[in-house]
Amino acid sequence: MKTLKASLPLLNAMVAFEAAARCASLTLAANELAIAQSAVSRHIANLETHLSIGLFERKGNRVILTPAGSILADAIREGLGTIRDAVNLLQAPERETLIIGSGYDLVQAWLMPRFELVTSQVKDGRVMLLTSSDPKALSEPEVAISIRFGKPEDWPGFVAEKLFDGEWFPVCSPTLLKRYPALGREDPSVFLDVPLLHLAAPPGAVDTWNAWIGTDRELAGPTFTSYLPMLHEAIAGRGAALAWMGFVEEQLRLGQLVRLPGASRRHGGAFHILTRRRTSATVQSVVKALRESAMTG
Repeated sequence: MKTLKASLPLLNAMVAFEAAARCASLTLAANELAIAQSAVSRHIANLETHLSIGLFERKGNRVILTPAGSILADAIREGLGTIRDAVNLLQAPERETLIIGSGYDLVQAWLMPRFELVTSQVKDGRVMLLTSSDPKALSEPEVAISIRFGKPEDWPGFVAEKLFDGEWFPVCSPTLLKRYPALGREDPSVFLDVPLLHLAAPPGAVDTWNAWIGTDRELAGPTFTSYLPMLHEAIAGRGAALAWMGFVEEQLRLGQLVRLPGASRRHGGAFHILTRRRTSATVQSVVKALRESAMTG
């Protein structure tokens, strides 16, 4: 069985032949390949001798393919095109995948309204969102950016830049406010007489209705393990909720919820955007855009 090398003519001869066939001129083919016309003629003559067939009919300075030459020219053009595409694929820079990680509620409430802003900064690649509450998952090497709640000293080895404070305040729908006009007063005790929506929290947590009102009594109302379902119930007018800054701006802007009177409460921690100490220009651009967005609300 013949090897590929033994079965096929020299590649240089085929390249010269394909150029002459496409240009219909030995001179133009020589100019394209940056070689002498005599070299093109020699390559084609060697190819015709190797195959024992005529590939061109010569008419002055022009060359016209024979039927056999047309078949070979089409095959070479297709083969060289396949090789060119493969080489381009191998040499093309790998498209960057920018992974941004955060908790599910923060991704949905704060990051998704800014997702177009993020993708506009990634010029040659794609963005992947990782939603996880596991700090280990957010610290994996492939995660370029993560958004977390806490203090900078909580994340050694990362650069932490504050996005917004850990601040919360009561909200309700306009319809609930009409039903309970006392909610317009700056008196925490008024919440003892209205339906309340609770977010699951460990004992002694500071961002609960018990802490807000200042009571140890058991408060009625459903408890949610996720922030967004609680907000949906608040929008539906089925209770007042404690909303974190950064999670509820869209609903306030649209008038689906109203912020009730009273000073907000602030946690010792804040929401930060975390990156590695050495980052790409794309990561820096995304971080800058998100921080500017957080500052302007």
